[in-house]
Amino acid sequence: MDVLRLVLVGDYRMVTEALASRLSAAPDLSVADTCTSTDPRLSQLVSWRRPDVIVIHARPAGLAVAGLVQQLQEAWPAGHVVIVSADDDVREAVDAARAGADAWVSRTQGAAELESVIRGVCAGSSWYPPQILGEVLRQLRDDIRRAGQESNPLDVLSPRERDVLASMVEGKHGQQIAAELLISPDTVRTHTRSIFSKLDVHTRLQAVRIARAAGLRPPERPASQHAVHPPAGRAGTAVPIGSAGQRRR
Repeated sequence: MDVLRLVLVGDYRMVTEALASRLSAAPDLSVADTCTSTDPRLSQLVSWRRPDVIVIHARPAGLAVAGLVQQLQEAWPAGHVVIVSADDDVREAVDAARAGADAWVSRTQGAAELESVIRGVCAGSSWYPPQILGEVLRQLRDDIRRAGQESNPLDVLSPRERDVLASMVEGKHGQQIAAELLISPDTVRTHTRSIFSKLDVHTRLQAVRIARAAGLRPPERPASQHAVHPPAGRAGTAVPIGSAGQRRR
């Protein structure tokens, strides 16, 4: 069985622990770690853990949700992001979608529904509540329409440079890129310097940010890469996402 690795980002310890316990009870889900949204080690933790899905169930203090999504995407571009929200703020949902969030789940939904969304985003699906989905789609279509009137910044790259950049988006580094593309590490470095020059950037994160904004996404990873052993645990009763002790209705 393929097991999906999760990192939970939440600022209420009891809620985070209850949600982690509930999700870990599923045989195909494994909570690799938890962290608060204000922890300075958050980006480092996500980059180290390399989760399949990052679940955000906190409203960051002094930081828009989209900013947190962007921070996490820069730390680990291959991770899917699912937001659990206490409200359906359309503007925040649109900004989160632009930043790369795959799903926006109401906190009133049960943990079972969240599990389904987590599995869905790993299979290539997205989820936004019906009452805000229309506006999210309209705003994203407007973005595409406006982008269509401008040149694609990636058009300046050669096909091989696009391949290298796509590997960067997936979170890979020099040796791994070289092995998968059957080129030497020196050639990877040459392509990387050319990418930086053509895109007028100085770091991998800046290049990845431009690539994602232009629609370049990492390829699907083989299912075998998800195979890790989940932590031991017993199946428990359903716990609502927003409460540590309240039973689902």
